[in-house]
Amino acid sequence: LQVVESGGGLVPPGGSLNLSCSFASGNSLGGYAIGWFRRTPEKDREAIACISSSDDRIRYSDDLKGRFIISRDLAKNTVYLQMNSLKPEDTADYYCAAVKLRGSPPCIPYAFDKWGQGTQVTVSS
Repeated sequence: LQVVESGGGLVPPGGSLNLSCSFASGNSLGGYAIGWFRRTPEKDREAIACISSSDDRIRYSDDLKGRFIISRDLAKNTVYLQMNSLKPEDTADYYCAAVKLRGSPPCIPYAFDKWGQGTQVTVSS
């Protein structure tokens, strides 16, 4: 199963983007915990937010909580990352990751075994 992200692009400071994550085959995300991470030249796979497979328990990075919102649409088999009040320092490659697991894994890269190719987000005027 291949994870696919979309929705990245160029946005001015203060703007918003909504990233999407799904399986390329259209398979259900049911039973999968999903995490959003980002990578910059300075930081390798920084955790943003994770949502559990069953009860939609959510964990956020303390630094990003409040501006970034993770959500799941079961009908569309998609997990979203709504990013608001974007700053130039949010410029990064954003990755979605999945793991088949009942419950809520730690929101760290090594807890997830399926990764997308990433989508680039550039915040610049």
